[in-house]
Amino acid sequence: MAAHHLLLLLAALLPAAATADPDAVQDYCVPDAGGRGRPLELALLPSYPCRSPANLTAADFTFAGVRTAGNFSADTGFAGVSVTPSQFPALHTLGVSFARADLSAAGGVNPPHYHPRATETALVLAGRVYAGFVDSGGRIFAKVLEKGEIMVFPRAMVHFQMNVGDEPATVYGTFNSENPGIVRIPATVFGSGINGGVLERAFGLSPAELRRLEKRFGPPKTKLSEMDD
Repeated sequence: MAAHHLLLLLAALLPAAATADPDAVQDYCVPDAGGRGRPLELALLPSYPCRSPANLTAADFTFAGVRTAGNFSADTGFAGVSVTPSQFPALHTLGVSFARADLSAAGGVNPPHYHPRATETALVLAGRVYAGFVDSGGRIFAKVLEKGEIMVFPRAMVHFQMNVGDEPATVYGTFNSENPGIVRIPATVFGSGINGGVLERAFGLSPAELRRLEKRFGPPKTKLSEMDD
């Protein structure tokens, strides 16, 4: 009986352990990439040795890349700056990353998306932002956030943000993963090359409406489906 209970406990714990970032085995590990002056590839980080702590300074644990907004999209009024160990190597092995999101005044929107590997907490630094997420049961949790308020978006839940104020808004997001990933719903559905017949039937679109959406979110770069022949 004891063995049976042990197996049940392992079955409950192992899936959670497998989906989380691995625990660090040292205080920190700033990768030694041989003096490369460009962002590191996340997939290659484990192959780099750690720099000697004796050669590190406070500057190695400081990042200034989110002091200003990124490039705004003309379509959505959104600008994002994502910061992972690729841009800020000191984050490596710490299990966190972050991002700055800016929304232009009067309707700037961060379109529906989700992060498959991380929960996000979003802090409004400026402006008024309508934000929310939809759970797996189809229930929406949304409200207007004022400056200084925080909302949490559970891992893999579709969420969004829209500026509902008269001034530009800024949101600072943190993630409990070094590599949270992002799946943008509009671009994924209408810009990835899914067979047109599938999309027309699923969304009740005419061919002309579908072409308009595919043009906006980008035509597929490669044909991967035999149904597109």
